[in-house]
Amino acid sequence: MDEIAQPGPRSRTFTWSDPAINAASLGRRSGLELLRSMIAGELPPPPVMHLIDMTRMTADEGRVTVEMPVHEFHYNPLGSVHGGVLSTLLDTAAGCAVHSTLPAGIGYTSLDLNVKFLRPATVASGVLRCEGTVLQRGRRTALAEAKVLDTTGRLIAHATSSCLIFELEAPTA
Repeated sequence: MDEIAQPGPRSRTFTWSDPAINAASLGRRSGLELLRSMIAGELPPPPVMHLIDMTRMTADEGRVTVEMPVHEFHYNPLGSVHGGVLSTLLDTAAGCAVHSTLPAGIGYTSLDLNVKFLRPATVASGVLRCEGTVLQRGRRTALAEAKVLDTTGRLIAHATSSCLIFELEAPTA
């Protein structure tokens, strides 16, 4: 695979919005409403999206996609995207897919993330697309999967995630 060099000097600066803005919406909107408000720009994306440069997101009930163009700042010492970055992308898509099924007042947290790395991703991989899908959701737990695909549709990594579902504390005035 021919490597594509990134032009210009290598530096990185980013900004983010106060995460308390989104936290104030928890419990007041369904998960799908919250995600769609972020996608529409009515609410800011969470800081982690800026940290690793996740970009375009789509959300339907039980299904979320998120994209991330590969940059050198994602690299590990071997010259490919660090597994932790791919895991963050997978956890985001799987968790948000679960979130998209939850009514107002109900939250979730990841219990586990089981990742299989299948091939390296590099700048030549282009924009990675991560698709998260809910496989099963009960009252207390949910099972989701996520797949990272490169620009040509090749599978880069796959994960399953179990999430704990719980009632959120009532929002304060």
